Amino acid sequence: MSRFNQPLGGNEMPRFGGPATMMRLPAQQTAEGLDACFVGVPLDTGTSNRPGTRLGPRQIRDESRMLRPFNMATGAAPFERMQVADIGDVPVNTFDLKKSVGIIAEHYRAILGHGTVPLTLGGDHTLTWPVLRAVAERHGPVALIHVDAHADTNEAMFGEEAAHGCPFRRAWEEDLLRNERVVQIGLRGTGYAAGDFDWGRAQGWTVVQAEALWHRSAAPLMDQVRATVGDAPVYLSFDIDSLDPAFAPGTGTAEPGGLSSWQALEIVRGCAGLNLVGCDLVEVSPPYDPTGNTALLAANLLYEMLCVLP
Repeated sequence: MSRFNQPLGGNEMPRFGGPATMMRLPAQQTAEGLDACFVGVPLDTGTSNRPGTRLGPRQIRDESRMLRPFNMATGAAPFERMQVADIGDVPVNTFDLKKSVGIIAEHYRAILGHGTVPLTLGGDHTLTWPVLRAVAERHGPVALIHVDAHADTNEAMFGEEAAHGCPFRRAWEEDLLRNERVVQIGLRGTGYAAGDFDWGRAQGWTVVQAEALWHRSAAPLMDQVRATVGDAPVYLSFDIDSLDPAFAPGTGTAEPGGLSSWQALEIVRGCAGLNLVGCDLVEVSPPYDPTGNTALLAANLLYEMLCVLP
């Protein structure tokens, strides 16, 4: 018997039964003793259009029930080398986003204090700001791979600094990032000014708009990303709206012309070999996808993130 936790198999319990945890893994209260953990942040107080991402973590867990332990494409077997569990959700304040920012940061300080790599089920993108606060306190400023339809570098939204369109401006202001090692992938759509995507470039970030990947494999891009990031501690933040709505309609701010599901897999798999210190998958909004396919894709991408951890 393995000394590592294993997902509950489909021959032990039907896939529609068993624990309602990520991949039907064991649950525990803290990250103690874990190499990596799945943790939910059921937050949508920071959304600017369609709400519903507070329901994302629960449905991602539900749609993860078909995932099996071995990655047949890459050969990765994360449960043969890592202790992994689902540690539940961060108890956000439903009525106060600013308080939630503090709660999230404190929760992740405790996770990182155990030497555990957090894999986050979101939740709106506001959550990445406080997570990066905690990560940078432990590792120093980090490299960033940010996959998204939107730059999320707004100075404010409706006069508020805490919102899902602002997390990377806040992270930049707090010196949480290594600017020369920040890469944004998938940006597209309309803007308020011609230079809306240039703010990051002005900080030294690499910005790859979605059109640069149309009809192409993302694998060559990830070769460049690995060269840019190098051996620095790196955080991966993956917004599900980076994908075209044909693949992931269940999100609050959908934009046409996005990534395909196979490009998304290439991007995450292309992070293998990097010094990943945390990952998130955000902006799954179940009310806008009654099929569950958006959450299914999110669950698979989170599993792929687990597979590429060092």
